[in-house]
Amino acid sequence: MVLEDGRPSRRRAKARRPVSFIGVLGEIFITAGVVVLLFLVWQTWVNNIFVSNAQRDEAVELSQEWNKGEAVKLAPDERADPGVPIVDEAPARAEVFGTLIVPRFGADYTRPIAESVSLEQVLNTRGVGHYTGTQMPGEVGNFAVAAHRTGWGDPFYDINKLQIGDSIYVETEAGWYRYVFRSLEYVMASGVGVLNPVPQFEGAAASDRIMTLTSCNPIHTADERIIAYAVYDTWYPRSEGAPSEIAAIAQNLEGAG
Repeated sequence: MVLEDGRPSRRRAKARRPVSFIGVLGEIFITAGVVVLLFLVWQTWVNNIFVSNAQRDEAVELSQEWNKGEAVKLAPDERADPGVPIVDEAPARAEVFGTLIVPRFGADYTRPIAESVSLEQVLNTRGVGHYTGTQMPGEVGNFAVAAHRTGWGDPFYDINKLQIGDSIYVETEAGWYRYVFRSLEYVMASGVGVLNPVPQFEGAAASDRIMTLTSCNPIHTADERIIAYAVYDTWYPRSEGAPSEIAAIAQNLEGAG
């Protein structure tokens, strides 16, 4: 050091304290904690937005492909009985064969549905997976699907907000199948009876067309499963147009390309 008058200072600089192992370890833990926190923020918020948008875009593109570039017609509110719904054959593993449209989940909510509930091939990418071996849309029995409650786009985040009478639409190349929400049930993760043709009744012969949606419960855990049951109401052949209830969604899809 130098004094203000230019004379050398007689004070010695203090010796630097040696860096301890505990200090280094503490800095490492702090850095690791920051990295983990940033990863959680990315996974919970940023990545969810990207994945959710990608899932919606895929559903939009699929719907536009089925419409063959033509404007989406709307079916009249008063219409003749469309008859027995067309039932497609089960697709190959991980193949996208439909879209899910749930007005309760948002004005533009639509997600692709792919075959199987594989995490890597379907649930972590496409969004909604069809339980292989359960029935197809419009078929007598149980059309059962699964999706994440949180993470990977949060496809079923609002499943607990469904209300009796809410519409749940499944769109395929053949048209739109309308199911009506009836009830919620909570089961353990091992409760596979919800996938039976008649849910929770082993060996019972099905006579109704049912849709079952499954997801994890509570939020951010996988201890239980939340189950939403819906019953088939009607279907709308593509040649006759989409149901008026999802007119806004259909128009959004038409202009999204």
